Amino acid sequence: MKNIGFLSFGHWANERGSQVKSASDVLLQSIDLAQVAEDLGLDGAYFRVHHYAQQLAAPFPLLAAIGARTQRIEIGTGVIDMRYENPLYMVEDAGAADLISGGRLQLGISRGSPEQVVDGWKYFGYQPGEGETSADMARRHTEVFLDQIEGRGFAKPNPRPMFPNPPGLLRLEPQSAGLRERIWWGSASNATAIWAAEKGMNLQSSTLKEDEGGAPFHIQQAEQIRIYRAAWAKAGHTRQPRVSVSRSIFALMNDDDRMYFGNGSKSADQIGVIDNMRAVFGRGYAAEPDKLIDQLKGDEAIAAADTLLLTVPNMLGVDYNAHVIESLLTHVAPALGWR
Repeated sequence: MKNIGFLSFGHWANERGSQVKSASDVLLQSIDLAQVAEDLGLDGAYFRVHHYAQQLAAPFPLLAAIGARTQRIEIGTGVIDMRYENPLYMVEDAGAADLISGGRLQLGISRGSPEQVVDGWKYFGYQPGEGETSADMARRHTEVFLDQIEGRGFAKPNPRPMFPNPPGLLRLEPQSAGLRERIWWGSASNATAIWAAEKGMNLQSSTLKEDEGGAPFHIQQAEQIRIYRAAWAKAGHTRQPRVSVSRSIFALMNDDDRMYFGNGSKSADQIGVIDNMRAVFGRGYAAEPDKLIDQLKGDEAIAAADTLLLTVPNMLGVDYNAHVIESLLTHVAPALGWR
């Protein structure tokens, strides 16, 4: 059995063929798709976060709205770029969204990916400290966020406050019990997977990874998961961690499916350079259900993970994406033991 969710990049474009022509469209359709996915039996609704682009950016209003409109489905991100975040304000936003959803937030955070703007975080008011890289700054923001989400008091109270204070140092509010265990780190390397384990975060491993040895993507990713779990055990955490991988998987059921995804253009790993890092980009899967099942049986990283995030083509609209999700849940997942 696996938890299965969708991961939306949240694109919009006012162009021919797009069913998502504006920011309003993508926000409202994201809420609708989460509701439909819950009705279909999917376990999670996850969203990418990118700045300066016609994509979803500020995640917490959307997560809170989905939380208010659904009852069961997990709600998450994959990932929030911590170079851009005020970690204290983020504690308040995350606590509020989690309380609205009844404790269903699964918050993926990370150092982030290349953005549309050079050093875009500086326009948000952030700069690396002396001797720091922007990745160091992201991890520093993360450590502050993790510390304060625990709910410990740290701020000296005003001796003459507007409202009565509880005794002792004050903490940020609202706090949501259990949220600390539902924070995930998006890792593209073995080293950052170890760091995530040491910090007690779940692991999100995406569709690309630093090429560390030249093996196929799914084998390198499965090794990263083993390294992460070993580091988790060594750190002495008492709970079991969660691990997710993301994949583009499409069951070709009709002519529309074959038109959109049947050309085989992403049926092999790709090698590229991202932020001066040699990376291996994982293949996509698109085939008739019986062939798709055979292909997916050979993916070692999917087998190793407990959570699978299906990247969805959100610009094709809610109805088509509901068809994509239902096809996989009905015709593929049971044969692989995921359902």
